Amino acid sequence: MKNKYFPTVLGLYINYFVHGMGVIILAQNMDALAKQWNTNVGGVAIVISALGIGRLLVLFVSGILSDKFGRKPFVFLGLTTYICFFVGILISPNIAVAYLFGILAGVANSFLDCGTYPALMEAYPESASTANIMLKAFISGGQFLLPLIISLFVAANIWFGWSFLIAAIILAANAIFLFRRPFPPMRQKSQNDGGASQAATIHFVEKPKFWIEGVCFCLYGYISQATFYLVSQWLTKYGSSVAGMSDTSSRALMSYYAIGSIICVFVTAVLVKRFHTLFFLVGYTFISMIALLTLVLFPDPAVCVAFSFVIGYSAAGGVMQLALVLMAEVFPKGKGTITGTFYTLGSIASFTIPLITGSLSNTSIASIMVFDTWIAAAGFVLALIIAYRYHKVIRIVPDAEEKVS
Repeated sequence: MKNKYFPTVLGLYINYFVHGMGVIILAQNMDALAKQWNTNVGGVAIVISALGIGRLLVLFVSGILSDKFGRKPFVFLGLTTYICFFVGILISPNIAVAYLFGILAGVANSFLDCGTYPALMEAYPESASTANIMLKAFISGGQFLLPLIISLFVAANIWFGWSFLIAAIILAANAIFLFRRPFPPMRQKSQNDGGASQAATIHFVEKPKFWIEGVCFCLYGYISQATFYLVSQWLTKYGSSVAGMSDTSSRALMSYYAIGSIICVFVTAVLVKRFHTLFFLVGYTFISMIALLTLVLFPDPAVCVAFSFVIGYSAAGGVMQLALVLMAEVFPKGKGTITGTFYTLGSIASFTIPLITGSLSNTSIASIMVFDTWIAAAGFVLALIIAYRYHKVIRIVPDAEEKVS
């Protein structure tokens, strides 16, 4: 809080609180939106996939331009386009129009990512892992609160559109707050703000190769995004259709998921100062795989409640942000470009996963979680490869040892 950029960072975090709502707001209002657009839940899933297309269209270019023109313009572009999405969905008469606004939401997310992640690394260069993973606390806060709000609206027979308008109003107020706030200057990443502790310095044993290390990180970006994105979109339906839970109880699963994510953020923020970031990357990915497998094998309401929390903790507690920090450590030049590259694969997941799961939903909702389990298993294998290659490329030297040498 003593950092002079703290008010700016707080505003950036608030943006991601609303983004957390935006990620699940279509899925949480599936039935109401399907009725408005004269379609079924599969049709709504198609609109959800448009977010991935929007991210894919501008993400990589946004990262490059963010390195050239600065972070603040892209944060405000993200705010403006996100507000248009929340309002636009409410006036969409059919899937075609809603799909265009869905693309706009993906564009907004890309702008925010390419302005926010680099800005956080630059505001807190000695603790980038902690600064970035804290974003997940605010994302999860939005994902925790929204299902509760919608449940109250359903119980009180209040128009579902208020959930969209509340999000738009928060963003508009935050834009006013951020307008006069200073952003940190762009600079290269310091030597010890990623996986290494603050009492250590990293040295490159060999020059990293993008076609090896870079490709592995980008594929992990796809896998990690796919794992938690799939759960966030279909956990409520899985609870009601497969586990036989009531509407209120199945919506509450997303809140348990979000609580797990929030707790993970704070636990990891403390422990990442003592343990290497790779420890969390491998460990959390493994836990995600086991949790999803358990959910598939035992689709019981009690199991759904418990393992919604576990999946939220392991898959949505910031592991993707940690992977980005590690990638920026291996490739330290151009944080905006690295962010754009990493999240481009995540945006492909945001586009392809809803299309795949929308098709699987015509067969069974249970098959969607089986699919996610295989994705998580692939992510665990990738995490092991990343850990191996990281230690082949980088050597971490304690500062005390460096001073002696």
